Amino acid sequence: IASLYLIPCYDMVHYGHSNQLRQAKAMGDYLIVGVHTDGEISQHKGPPVFTQDERYKMVRAIKWVDEIVEGAPYVTTLETLDKYTSDFCVHGDDITLTVDGKDTYEEVKRSGRYRECKRTQGVSTTDLVGRMLLMTKTHHSNIGHSDYQQHTDNFGKGPKGHSPWTGVSQFLQTSQKIIQFASGQEPQPGDTIIYVAGAFDLFHIGHVDFLEAVSRLSDKPYVIVGLHFDQEVNRYKGKNYPIMNVHERTLSVLACRYVSEVVIGAPYAVTRELLDHFKVDLVCHGKTEVHPDKDGSDPYAEPRKKGILHTVDSMNSLTTDSIVQRIIKNSKESHPLYYSQ
Repeated sequence: IASLYLIPCYDMVHYGHSNQLRQAKAMGDYLIVGVHTDGEISQHKGPPVFTQDERYKMVRAIKWVDEIVEGAPYVTTLETLDKYTSDFCVHGDDITLTVDGKDTYEEVKRSGRYRECKRTQGVSTTDLVGRMLLMTKTHHSNIGHSDYQQHTDNFGKGPKGHSPWTGVSQFLQTSQKIIQFASGQEPQPGDTIIYVAGAFDLFHIGHVDFLEAVSRLSDKPYVIVGLHFDQEVNRYKGKNYPIMNVHERTLSVLACRYVSEVVIGAPYAVTRELLDHFKVDLVCHGKTEVHPDKDGSDPYAEPRKKGILHTVDSMNSLTTDSIVQRIIKNSKESHPLYYSQ
């Protein structure tokens, strides 16, 4: 059995990181992921957006991960690999340096126990942070403003369609990528088919806690996540949401170990047709506000009438909005001039 050790920084975990973990797992049989403490990240990269406990839980939730090492050292040594009986370590094809400019993988590279996987084109933490900072300066009402245009040029193409982030994102979805991320598992006899729907934008620990709580409702859960199209999300979330387009959100959700299937562009109202089509046993929603449909009706009227609607308390109040606020706070401290304009 080939055991692998992967030690990423992983502050804001996104589908690019998940793809790295998927590639790493394909190189061996057992994937151990080392996750740094807040102190290590602050020293070498700057203050993290998420706490170490949030990052530990987030990485554990990715379906290709077999084990995590909490508080992994920033520099990976042969001693670390031997401690966790790992045959080799894996990293992306970008060089990681310590605060004093040394390659953190120099020792394992010299020993021949280093492997590389390709980074996912079109996404990075810097890019996502950039999208969030853009939305704090300009909203849908004035996307033609020169200030907005100047900043979109830094992160991708100009705005188009209903969501400017569909234009800003440089990610190109392919059927192959969806196949690589999808479980390919059909519901089995005895499975409880559970349906949840939403934006699942900037897939984060609040979503993970919710989906884990949903999966605990049954011994054999088959969790289907309905993802709303960008225009629909923007209708009920406002501002410049969603930050990730529907293709990016699809991969983010598929990477979660608690998810069996994703409906891309699910209708906002949970209809009788949808329930019948997927043979849904249970429909779940979190404690967050349910926005009415375009005609003012309750989108959960049908499952409510059938008595299969269940409210799930994830015990986590983190939202996409609160993540954006964390980013703004970090950025204001780092770039106060931009925010004084």
